[in-house]
Amino acid sequence: MSIQAYQRTAQLGETPRSAEYRAFAQITRDLIWARDNGPIPDFAAWMNALVKNRELWEILAVDCAGEGNALPAPVRAQIVSLALFVDRHTSAVCVDNAPIDPLIDINKTMMEALAPSAPATAR
Repeated sequence: MSIQAYQRTAQLGETPRSAEYRAFAQITRDLIWARDNGPIPDFAAWMNALVKNRELWEILAVDCAGEGNALPAPVRAQIVSLALFVDRHTSAVCVDNAPIDPLIDINKTMMEALAPSAPATAR
């Protein structure tokens, strides 16, 4: 998440982890809508769901690539790898009409790891 997002989060009393969970939940909800409705009748909403998901994963990848990230190196590498997959698969959804379900499944897995009952290191 960006520094500004973390600052807004701190003002709301929300932890970075819960902010990430909330971002995944909102974007995953939009991806489910996109899957269920397709690019028609609302192409802009369909594309926006895909773009926002790609942006979220890009933010995570950049954060995980930074030296200040406290996650273990193997976990950071896995997140970067997932972000690269999300980027490639999003293009396949847009260009080749690939299914959105893999993007939804990855996000749901991340939400499980970020859920309040999950251990902090499971991020």
